Order: sequence, then structure tokens, then C-alpha cells
Amino acid sequence: MTGAGFILLINLAVAGLFCASFVLIALYDRRYRSARWFAAAYAMGMAYAVAEFLLPIFTNIKVGVFVGHMAFLVTLILLNVGLARRYEIEPPRLLTAALVVVSVVASAFLQDMPRGSFLRNFLYQGPYFLMQSVGLSIVVRAAATRPAGRRPVDVLLIGFLGLSALHYLSKPFLVAALGGSGATPRDYIGTTYAMVSQSMGTVLVVATALLLLAMLILDIVKDITARSETDSLSGLLNRRGFEERLNDIVERRPANGMPIAIVICDLDHFKKVNDTWGHAAGDRVIAAFAATLREVSAGHHVLGRIGGEEFAVLLPGSNLAAGRLFAETVRAAFAGRSIEGFPPEKCFTASFGVAEIAPGEAAASLTARADGALYTAKRAGRDCVRVSHTRRQPGAFGAA
Repeated sequence: MTGAGFILLINLAVAGLFCASFVLIALYDRRYRSARWFAAAYAMGMAYAVAEFLLPIFTNIKVGVFVGHMAFLVTLILLNVGLARRYEIEPPRLLTAALVVVSVVASAFLQDMPRGSFLRNFLYQGPYFLMQSVGLSIVVRAAATRPAGRRPVDVLLIGFLGLSALHYLSKPFLVAALGGSGATPRDYIGTTYAMVSQSMGTVLVVATALLLLAMLILDIVKDITARSETDSLSGLLNRRGFEERLNDIVERRPANGMPIAIVICDLDHFKKVNDTWGHAAGDRVIAAFAATLREVSAGHHVLGRIGGEEFAVLLPGSNLAAGRLFAETVRAAFAGRSIEGFPPEKCFTASFGVAEIAPGEAAASLTARADGALYTAKRAGRDCVRVSHTRRQPGAFGAA
């Protein structure tokens, strides 16, 4: 077996391992649709490797060349669809179809050209370059529109996809520099060019596959973390998730820096709701209050359900007055909200405690003061807002 043949077998094994890895991810959670396409791409890559290895035994060598050419082109198409699914954008169907047509025409045209011809090798590798460039454009376009910007894994993927595209474009020059690709297609596997080409391909295939796996694993970890920090009924952060965000924001706040307000909310007479209407009805009330919070809040606010019927909202950049205004807005909106399964005239209320962080104050102290204001609101008859003052707010807002 030649060196190129041995590397081709390594490529086959590597493609099989990555295919299996992507299949496992797809089976783990069907929401990761991109993993299915990546698995299909590497399965087709295995078919391409087999076609290359078996090329010498094809009766009609032109058919063998065409099958191998199209198998690898389909591999790149499947990879591009997977990238589009991963970044949640539509794959460029018309452009892809046009490139397939061009590739079929080029493959048929180059069959009778001399194997040493630069034009022939360019026509053979050109569709691969263009198709890989389509994948590169998908990642660049999607990463550019991401609100958080490009992640390191995106940048690395862009780099390797770019290298892969240039790799195909460089092959016509490599053929000339390394003594050609063999007098016939059957001779290809024994050439120095084949060994160099397959080696370069192995490095890029492995690097790209590892990045794709890393990307999917990061998605899985992020999803698991979000699930562990999310309350399933309300869709808001649970107590653990909220407290982690609160501690992080307070710790990163410089002394006398931006104001931070916190609002603690509690549904009024919630036990009576459960006892009278049942727990399913109580769940609808909780979901309705959570929906009200989401509707009133801004994108940078942190929302959490920190107890059975207790909620908390962190308002970075808001002072005590803004926090109180937010609470009053939520209170009025929830009191006027109709909830499915209850009579139209039935309304529900909530009580609110508001506090603004003082210089050097810890997150636990801030929360405790807001809790104290909430209990003041409860004692005042419920369905109202109370605030906790600090020494630097001597005359701000008397009790509501």
C-alpha cells in the first residue's frame, strides 16, 4: 500500500469517528439539527474516501472520477447546510444549486483533458473552492450579525474554512510542483502529490471537525447551564440563577458607580388561590405574572422566580425612583390582566418592595432591605409598593 493510500485509510477512519460523534450529539437532543447534517457530511466524506481508494478497480474510469468528484462536493454541501442550521440562517439554495450545475458541467468537460493540464486541475478543484467559500460566507455573515459579536470558536472556524478554501485553490499549483497527479486516474494514489494532498486534507478535516464538535459541546453546556438556572413554570431564572447574576453585577460595580435597584414581588393571597381554584390555576397565575414582568422589563433587566409566589427583578442602571416606577407599572399591569380559566372580573394583585444599592453594600444586604420593604407593603394592606431608604436618600419618596 502506498503512503497516500495509507493516509486515505486514516481519513476514512477519522471521518467515521467524527460521523459517530455527531450522530451521538444528534441523538442526545433532537434540537441540535446541525449535528445531523455534520454527521451526514462526514458519512459522505467516508463514501468519497472509499471512491478514491477503489478508483483503480472501476471498469469505466470516467465514471469513477465523476462519482468521487460529486461525492466530495456533496460532502461540502452537507457541511454548509449544517453550518447554516447551527447559525440559524437559511442556506443559499440557489447559489448552491448553481454551483452543482457548474460542477457537473466542469466534471464532464475535464474528463478528456490532459491530466497534467493546469486548466483541468483548476476546473476539478474550483467547485470545491467555491463551495467551501460559501460555507465561509455563512459563518462570517452569521457571526457579524450576532448581538454578542464573534466568539473565539467562530473566529477559529472562519480561519480554518478559509484555509480549506485556499487549500483547494492551491492544488493545481501543487500538481505542477510535485510532478503531476499520475498518468491515469488509477495512478493517482501512488503519486507524491496524492500523499501531500491527502495529508493536508487530513489536517484541515480534523481541525474543522474538532471546531464543529467544540461549538456543539459549548452549545450543550450553555443549554444545560440555562436549564439548571431556569424555572420551568415561569421561564425566568430560578433562585440560584438570579442570585448568581445579582452577585456578579454587584461585585463588578465600582464604588459609587452606576445605580442598581432591586424589586422583590410577592403575589397576594396566593395560598387562597391554590386552595380555591386548584394548583393548576395557581400555576397559570404565576405564569401570567412572569409574562407581565417580561412585558414591562427592558432587555438588561434580570428577572427571577425566587420562591413559590415570590419574584425578584434586578434593574442595573436604575435608581430608587426608577425602581419604584417599574414596580408601580408592573403592579397596575398585573391587576388589570385577565387570566385564562378565571372569570373576566377576577383580578389578582401583588405587593412590591424596592431598594437601591448603597455605596459598598453587599448583595445580601440589598436583598434584605428590599424584602423588608415588601413586608411593609404586606402589612399596609397589599397591592402596593414600598421602598427602603438609605442614608444618602434622606427625603426620597415617602411610603406609598
